[in-house]
Amino acid sequence: MNYLDNRPKTIICDIDGTLIEHDLPAITSHPDYNMRLLPGTLEKISDWDKKGYNIILLTGRRESSRKQTEEQLSKVGIFYDQLIMGVGGGKRYLINDLKPDGDTAAYSINLIRNAGIGNIDL
Repeated sequence: MNYLDNRPKTIICDIDGTLIEHDLPAITSHPDYNMRLLPGTLEKISDWDKKGYNIILLTGRRESSRKQTEEQLSKVGIFYDQLIMGVGGGKRYLINDLKPDGDTAAYSINLIRNAGIGNIDL
């Protein structure tokens, strides 16, 4: 067993199409927009929180919509440690170093849009 196995994990998770149903930016930027949770979202976020994981949400939404996005997330019960805004819609890469023993310390999971995170096992 690696010493990292006992340390809290960091989860970096996209919002639209991963935690909530994906809609067009013109719709999600409307002040009255109501997020629609995908199956398993609240249960998985709660499970990660109970395990002490650091939850970082990532979105392509503009920084100028931060307050509105924070309110929308709060309204549907999604909590997190950090929110990173303005990450464009292009491909995303996670780059990390290997640990001294050569163990992998970073992983990537790609989901089908709007399938939800309920079946993720970390």
